[in-house]
Amino acid sequence: MTDDVCDRHLNSEYQDLARAMTGALCRKRPSPVASGQPRTWACGIVYVLGRINFLDDKSFSPHMTTADLCAAFDVGESTVHAKARVIEKAIGAGPLDPQWTLPSLVEKNPLVWMAEVNGLLVDLRDMPREVQEIAFAKGLIPYIPADRKDRS
Repeated sequence: MTDDVCDRHLNSEYQDLARAMTGALCRKRPSPVASGQPRTWACGIVYVLGRINFLDDKSFSPHMTTADLCAAFDVGESTVHAKARVIEKAIGAGPLDPQWTLPSLVEKNPLVWMAEVNGLLVDLRDMPREVQEIAFAKGLIPYIPADRKDRS
């Protein structure tokens, strides 16, 4: 169901993340998606991804309102909001969540670059290259910015 809506209204990035989020929810024990209508869960998944990635913001592409998204799944808005709360709690997702950020928006997401170093929250783009390489090797950042200014 998410594939169909993502194909018709969104893009392959949403499709891939929706599949990944569906898998994450199905692996939970007990899985919240084991009961209820599949279309409400599918809509909730895409809605949560949309909130994280500014789907309802006209300045972003793709753009889709909550009402249009709910109509695409034939689900009521109050239902999708309830499912979204369950989904966010189950997988620990929140605003600007780096794990669920569209690949095309990763560089613009400030949380992707934040890490705790010696008890302090730092922007890894401002850290020495050696620290960036360690963070990259641990999978904490998707790549090392080539245009960063080395302050070391």
